Amino acid sequence: MDSIRNTKAIIKRELASYFESPVAYVFMVVFLMLIGFLTFFVARFYESGQADLRGFFFWHPWMFLILVPAAAMRLWAEERRAGTIETLLTLPVTATQAILGKFLAAWIFIGLIVALTFPIVLTTVYLGAPDSGAIICGYIGSFLLAGAYLSVGMLTSALTRNQVISFVLSLVICLFLLLAGWPPVTDLMVHWAPEWLVRTVAAFSFMPHYEAFQKGVLDLRDFAYYFSVIIFMLFGTHLVLENRKAA
Repeated sequence: MDSIRNTKAIIKRELASYFESPVAYVFMVVFLMLIGFLTFFVARFYESGQADLRGFFFWHPWMFLILVPAAAMRLWAEERRAGTIETLLTLPVTATQAILGKFLAAWIFIGLIVALTFPIVLTTVYLGAPDSGAIICGYIGSFLLAGAYLSVGMLTSALTRNQVISFVLSLVICLFLLLAGWPPVTDLMVHWAPEWLVRTVAAFSFMPHYEAFQKGVLDLRDFAYYFSVIIFMLFGTHLVLENRKAA
């Protein structure tokens, strides 16, 4: 019970820190404006003549590439810069509780931003009869993708006290994991790499698993992939913090 109580306390603390700052509202406005512009004007939603949100979900990985590392870069880097990380880790709170609390708070924050895109769904429903199952699956995939990005950002934030360095490192790692399975990249690899290598690289990528959700397919392997990435990155964060604590 104490562990749950401590984790909840950290979640409340972190969520409050987001919404006490204008940064949270800037994130929301920028994300909603950009995703609306990309969906309706770049993906030409109205001109397509189809009541589906494929063009909407297509842009999420690229939007998250900037949004999520920006939201994650302060999680531990700010604690280290301000010198409060030592205080936090000496409180009756374990490193695991602190990591889970910070991660879940940031994930909830990003989830709220994504949920605010519901007017696009309402517009699609008004204009036609979209596949509600595909839309729900798309949102689930988007939420899991954001969690995977966030776990990478949490690890890079724990590695450095500089938020800019954390942002750049997270962006580079997430971009690599994104492009590794992107069709244009895998198509190029086919010309010089054996098929097994192409499949292996693609298997570590975010994109094939995310695209399955976009198609309305719920596969346990895709869930397992995203949760494996999240657990691996959070475990790495735990090791970094324990080393800092020991030092």
